[in-house]
Amino acid sequence: MNVSLRRGACPGLSAPMQTGDGLLVRLLPIGTMPLHSFAGLCAAAEKYGNGVIEITARGSIQVRGLSAGSAPRFAAAIAALGIAAAGGIPILGNALAGLDPEELLDAGTLAAELRAALAQPPLAARLAPKVGIVIDGGGATALDRVPADLRLCARPTDGAVTLELALGGDAMNATPLGAVAPGNGVEAAMRLLGVLARSGRQARARDVLATEGIAAFRFAIADLLVGDASPQRARISRDAIGLHPLRDGALASGVGLAFGHADAAALSQLAAAAGAGGAAGLRAAADRTLMAIGVRREKAASFAAAAAQLGFIVDAGDPRRRVVACAGRPICGSAHIATRTIAPRIVAIAAPSLDGAATIHISGCIKGCAHPGAAALTILGTPNDCALIANGTTRDDAYAVVAADELPAAVARQLQRERGHVEQDHV
Repeated sequence: MNVSLRRGACPGLSAPMQTGDGLLVRLLPIGTMPLHSFAGLCAAAEKYGNGVIEITARGSIQVRGLSAGSAPRFAAAIAALGIAAAGGIPILGNALAGLDPEELLDAGTLAAELRAALAQPPLAARLAPKVGIVIDGGGATALDRVPADLRLCARPTDGAVTLELALGGDAMNATPLGAVAPGNGVEAAMRLLGVLARSGRQARARDVLATEGIAAFRFAIADLLVGDASPQRARISRDAIGLHPLRDGALASGVGLAFGHADAAALSQLAAAAGAGGAAGLRAAADRTLMAIGVRREKAASFAAAAAQLGFIVDAGDPRRRVVACAGRPICGSAHIATRTIAPRIVAIAAPSLDGAATIHISGCIKGCAHPGAAALTILGTPNDCALIANGTTRDDAYAVVAADELPAAVARQLQRERGHVEQDHV
């Protein structure tokens, strides 16, 4: 088993990453995890790690606190549970792929075909470790906010379905390339990834676009294009948290993990509550969400109540969803502040001011792993204090610097000023 200490490496089951609280492993489940398998994962996280489990913004599962001795045993335990998980280049599809009556195409099937193509050497080995692909087949839950090097998004076009291709961003800022027929999706993706690979082992799509432009990418798929490039556009979709009808008449019920993490015991109890509600399994979803698959309609309310009692988020408007925090100290060796201790205090202060668009990002260091994009307010931990950044990222200029113990009061003052400006604008 390899232990990776290099920034940018991806911590898979066979290559855990050293962090402040031990080794971390990450897996990207494929499809539905049976409830007994998920409960087994929780038990293994407690037995071999520190019991902290995270669901990331991309829907991966992370287990923390492993050691050099326990990590191989954890990997063996997961293998015995039969949880299907993707390796190699991460390909993210819709959480309800294959089950959603509204989807235009099954993103899971297309993702499986692309994984099979990438399993043939040598292309995958020539790509940067953090290159990511999004396949959005339409339907209830969109992947518009998830950035990726390559996006394939199903769209209705003159009574048919096409795949719109775009590079280096989310649905609003990725660079559009044009559309291809779904049957050519894998071929187009492989050609575009080949162009990216020619730029070197560390190349990301946004960087290649900035330095070399779009011409090579467009040329690579010119004979496959069936539609011109058009700006990416966010589509109307439902939040993953809440109820979603499935093709078989049952429901999927999405619940969120506050600040992206929970302890294994609570997650095991959540799985038990899902089973009591009729669910057959769980799916990890983007935006730090778990979806119980197959909940009976008459049991949906009781499952949501049980999830809320365990501390999970069951309301899409919950203010905890608008505060994004990384692992922080002492969990992450790079962090300067205890973000997960600070986050609930910030929620209590900010809740009246948080709407559906505003986000507060609490980052333990300048890397900004939990939220690479701009936030209404970014709180950046530094070696000696906290920097406050308005409408920017961790790499933008701060408007104030305060000590950690002064942070709640400083955030309250900033929110009061913001409310004052809004009220003045409406006078």
